[in-house]
Amino acid sequence: MFEKLDLTRMAQSLAAHAGTRLGVIARNVANADTPGFKAMDVKDFASVFDGSDPFPLQATRPGHLTDSTKDASVGLIHSGSGMAPNGNDVSLDMQMMKAVEARQSHEMALAVYRSTSGIIRVSLGRNG
Repeated sequence: MFEKLDLTRMAQSLAAHAGTRLGVIARNVANADTPGFKAMDVKDFASVFDGSDPFPLQATRPGHLTDSTKDASVGLIHSGSGMAPNGNDVSLDMQMMKAVEARQSHEMALAVYRSTSGIIRVSLGRNG
């Protein structure tokens, strides 16, 4: 029922996008001291949401999904700042700011979803 509503589909996609972005940010932070590591980010939500599919699945390694032709790097972009002497370009300050943005997006998506489900419950005559 909820998946047919555009607003809930968009909220679900935003929550999935924020989760994916947090995973990429966590990988960046974990590799902050790895020589030669390049910081990555996902494309912004507006460029990946087309309204037809609630955030397409992405393979994280070969054979992860049944369609083995998907690439794990789809939607990833290089986001590093200045390069350190060891070739690493992860800025922990930037990663923490991005993590806060992703968390806010996720919380907004959950708030929209909760509000929508509350409105539907009330319209069906159910309380809370």
